[in-house]
Amino acid sequence: MMQLGAEFIHTFWAVMPIVVILFGFQLVILKQKIPHLKRIIIGFILVWIGLTFLIIGLERALFPLGKLMAIQLTSADFITNPNDWKSYYWVYIFAACIGFATTIAEPSLLAVAIKANQVSGGFIKVNALRITVAIGVAVGIALGSFRIVVGLPLHYFIISGYALVLIQTYFSPKSVVALAYDSGGVTTSIVTVPIIAALGLGLSSAIEGRNPLIDGFGLIAFASLFPIMSVLAYVQIIHFLNPEKPNHK
Repeated sequence: MMQLGAEFIHTFWAVMPIVVILFGFQLVILKQKIPHLKRIIIGFILVWIGLTFLIIGLERALFPLGKLMAIQLTSADFITNPNDWKSYYWVYIFAACIGFATTIAEPSLLAVAIKANQVSGGFIKVNALRITVAIGVAVGIALGSFRIVVGLPLHYFIISGYALVLIQTYFSPKSVVALAYDSGGVTTSIVTVPIIAALGLGLSSAIEGRNPLIDGFGLIAFASLFPIMSVLAYVQIIHFLNPEKPNHK
């Protein structure tokens, strides 16, 4: 109960700057009354309570579980040949599954998908966008786990990935480029980041010769990069299959 109370206080001060800015601009700058004040206050209280329980749940359950799974999957009892990267195939499968699942559960992605559906007149489907982004994260986390296992430098993958993104951007409809880049940003939020960070640190701690500070971080970069590729590829495939649709270039 003491931890719960402390977390409520911490989350309150984390949310308060947003409340002050929104209310301050509405009352001081715009000089307008706040519409539906009672409903807005209740909404902020629900956000405060929900964030508190979400953070506690992540810290007490998902974060330790992600690290524990990474350690177990790389243990000597489970890996037949620690020096062969192919022996870690269950690590790659687990990384892809956890990347897909956490992205689907990401509230910020759902919000972006709903807005994209509204402004596109229904052309961009909510679930299709969520699944596309989740597939991109799954591939990225699996490849990032492979990088930790083999010990290759992070910048090789990131530079190559963004070079491919630039090529995709040039050939993609301009109306969806911004959405694709935003889709890469919303994947690194409150649900995805703790679990992916725990997975990376767990892998680098369990594999001999890896430094958690050098090799443990970087998975979040993969989670931001590969959704951009998947969304751009998704839209390009849609336009290829539906040539009568305007490409909005």
